[in-house]
Amino acid sequence: MIRGVLADTGPLYAANDEGDAHHPLALRQLKELARDRREVLVAYPILLEAYSLLLYKLGRHAASGWLAEVSDASFLNPAPEDYSRGLIMVQALPDQSITLVDATLAALATRMGLDVWTYDHHFDVMRVGIWR
Repeated sequence: MIRGVLADTGPLYAANDEGDAHHPLALRQLKELARDRREVLVAYPILLEAYSLLLYKLGRHAASGWLAEVSDASFLNPAPEDYSRGLIMVQALPDQSITLVDATLAALATRMGLDVWTYDHHFDVMRVGIWR
């Protein structure tokens, strides 16, 4: 069994943006994860989303530096059924603005029995385990 957490884009971004309201929390949580020897797992859709956010908000240098930092992370590729379950989740909650990326991450986390490291309340709405 994997002893880790699936990272959402929010904490990955916050850890790199000193101006983000969650920056101090993200840094504390990274230290806690390291102390507890919990691996931060990154799904490929989150890798793409986080890189794009860093690129457009903090620039090429920050985005490239972040890619170098996460290059030795453990990456997970969602299975086709994760995308299908994510789509079903989005459609089942039409009153929520849940992205397909988040719903796919929720489906992957559920299938793998992992908690998600996130600051997004939509994961609570989707009834996914949250690492806090």
